Amino acid sequence: MLAKLNSTIEQVLKIPIPDNRKVILDKFKDYIQNKLEIGETPRLNFICTHNSRRSQFSQIWAQTAAAFFAIDVECFSGGVELTAFNERAVASILRCGFKVEKEGEINPKYSVYYDTKSKPIVAFSKLFDDTPSPFAAVMACAHADENCPFIPAAECRIPVRYDDPKAFDDTALEAEKYDERSIQIASEMFYVLRNLANKKL
Repeated sequence: MLAKLNSTIEQVLKIPIPDNRKVILDKFKDYIQNKLEIGETPRLNFICTHNSRRSQFSQIWAQTAAAFFAIDVECFSGGVELTAFNERAVASILRCGFKVEKEGEINPKYSVYYDTKSKPIVAFSKLFDDTPSPFAAVMACAHADENCPFIPAAECRIPVRYDDPKAFDDTALEAEKYDERSIQIASEMFYVLRNLANKKL
């Protein structure tokens, strides 16, 4: 892992997960574990309305956690509408220690690196059904969860639901709240993957 990112992860691993969140996250963990036990690579598709903030955070942190614990998982994200990976969210992952390279201007593609050797996570806004199927639909926001009653390619649906940091755009709390949401998501993705790693030991 990149040095600054590794320091962030050290802090993330110390964050306690509330019991009510563990109930949801354990269902998430069970899906991954069941796929691995039958020799299949789990595909996780993190979905929110615009695929601009929470679902991008989730994809990036879940794939990073999978790499950290050496668990074979493929992570994707998508939305109901196309927009762009929000620049405030990009700034937040930079502050966490990821290396980011940008290509293009309209819905740009961001290559997100957690180390110097692995292929980057390619992050940009796309529709949820652009992901290879089948997958677990991990619903990162209430709006998408409520407005996508049926996702044909989903083997299961897991409503993790995170509050939108967009509420703090252009305020003095903007950076703090984006980082807060990113770190919350990181702590939960690392909780799920760490529990799977412990089962491998």
